[in-house]
Amino acid sequence: MGAGTGEALTTADLGAEPGERATLVQFSTAFCQPCRATRRILDEVADMVEGVAHVEVDAESRLDLVRRLGITGTPTVLVLDASGRIVRRASGMPRKADVIAAIGAAVL
Repeated sequence: MGAGTGEALTTADLGAEPGERATLVQFSTAFCQPCRATRRILDEVADMVEGVAHVEVDAESRLDLVRRLGITGTPTVLVLDASGRIVRRASGMPRKADVIAAIGAAVL
């Protein structure tokens, strides 16, 4: 997972409550096959790690946010720290180990 931009996302941006320690934000589209597998991976990690939430954003209905963040494909995963700052970013389906490592970096 690559480094983040440091930009912060709010509850209004996400359309959901962020996690206490970190938030996994997934940008998806309806017909994206890798998005389904990514959803499962991120749900599993969020269930494993206390204080981590998984929020899925429909890229087609949030084009304003997609443009603002420069999202060019789905799935795109952002890892936010407790203050909502983007600390990691990845395109495509992530590996579970990489997601766990990115959360570790976010909560330090």
